[in-house]
Amino acid sequence: MNHRTGLDRSQTLLFPERLEDYVGAENPVRFLDAFVANLDLHALGFAKAECAATGRPPYDPAALLKLYLYGYLHRIRSSRLLEAECHRNVEVIWLLGKLTPDFKTIADFRKDNLKPLRAVSRQFTVLCRKLELFGGELLAVDGSKFGAVNARDANFNAAKLEDLIARADARLAEYLQALDSADATEPGGEALDKTRLAEKIATLQEKQDWHQELLAQLDEEQKQISVTDADSRKMPTAQGMLVGYNAQVAVDAKHKLIAAADVTNEVTDFKQLANVALEAKANLELKQAEVVADAGYYNAAEVSRCAEQGLTAYVPKSDTSANTARGLYGKSRFRYDEKQDVYVCPAGAELTYRFNTYELGREIRYYRASGCNRCALKPQCTRNKANRTITREENEGLMEAMAERLKAQPGKFKLRKTLAEHPFGTIKRWFGYTHFLLKGLEKVRTEWSLTTLVYNLKRVLNLVSFEKLMQVVGVKVPQTV
Repeated sequence: MNHRTGLDRSQTLLFPERLEDYVGAENPVRFLDAFVANLDLHALGFAKAECAATGRPPYDPAALLKLYLYGYLHRIRSSRLLEAECHRNVEVIWLLGKLTPDFKTIADFRKDNLKPLRAVSRQFTVLCRKLELFGGELLAVDGSKFGAVNARDANFNAAKLEDLIARADARLAEYLQALDSADATEPGGEALDKTRLAEKIATLQEKQDWHQELLAQLDEEQKQISVTDADSRKMPTAQGMLVGYNAQVAVDAKHKLIAAADVTNEVTDFKQLANVALEAKANLELKQAEVVADAGYYNAAEVSRCAEQGLTAYVPKSDTSANTARGLYGKSRFRYDEKQDVYVCPAGAELTYRFNTYELGREIRYYRASGCNRCALKPQCTRNKANRTITREENEGLMEAMAERLKAQPGKFKLRKTLAEHPFGTIKRWFGYTHFLLKGLEKVRTEWSLTTLVYNLKRVLNLVSFEKLMQVVGVKVPQTV
């Protein structure tokens, strides 16, 4: 028995006469083509959507948009790789009508259309709403760290720079001492060593001056600086420190579609809840909804902003009390009496209001007990000689009401993990997108918008029949191809 054999490469073949015949009737590339054709690219703000009267004709932004959507959907983000696909990928050849833009044209299109590309993502959200794919009742908010085009060695904070400067000082002292020793010896064979030492000293001094310039740029607001991508920051992850960005999503519970997405360079999620939740509310045109998030989003000001806009938050509080860590009574053991405006301690004594301060733009009220030295529970309550003090933040009543909701509906918060972490797992594991290719926060936001768009697109292609998808964009599926 012989092996299967291929065709003779010199044999003449009769390929289909039409490019149309290479693409199946229900190939997803047809939906991409129809979706982009339905967009008003000029209204969305795309450059060169309308041609000038004179000059060389530009590429149609619709063609380049189709190329990017196809590329991101099929795990191809590089402009050079996209250029290669234009020459060898039959689907791309069909999609672009055999256009072959070079990588520079492809890269410039993304760079020059940051806001319009984000607007395309919102247009796809509108399409999903037409298909009734969003429930609009429960939103799960979460964030994940993605790498930037900036190595860890190219990120500096004050401590790192001061250490590098100190090491340079010590090394310079060694070099200068060696240079003095060379000067003391007889001239001759040491001339070459003196020249090398002088070069090393000049190089080290130049690098030290650079580090000192970087250190001078740091202040209370900017505590670290990245050299390659100035907007990126060093952030902690489960795998260690990463120089990158903090990507945020709000996921709708009905089909795990992303309703809103954003990127920040803030290391924590502390101030991100309201921004992404309110964007999701606007995108879905909701009047009210429920929002779940993990303890990293626990922030009274953010929960208050959500409540003012009709969003009911479910965010647990981590017990970070220093007293709890020492095995003493935490604040949760004290009951607040709203009518009397006092706290009641585990022993039944009252902590009354004493004074208030403003810290970080919020009001902090102080409540203090009296007679703690005579209390039998003091060893379990506080180790301070003074009486026990409790602080109450602005909007803390709102947070207490949220805690009661969490106790009453524990199952709702349990949904958070299955909803919010699913998109990140798919994007990082299936798509393989663990880092951004662009530099700068605004460009990264556009890249994240494209990423979340194709995540939604991938899910929609599995959720909705191809015929229905084509109907919603006003195109009939071809019967014969």
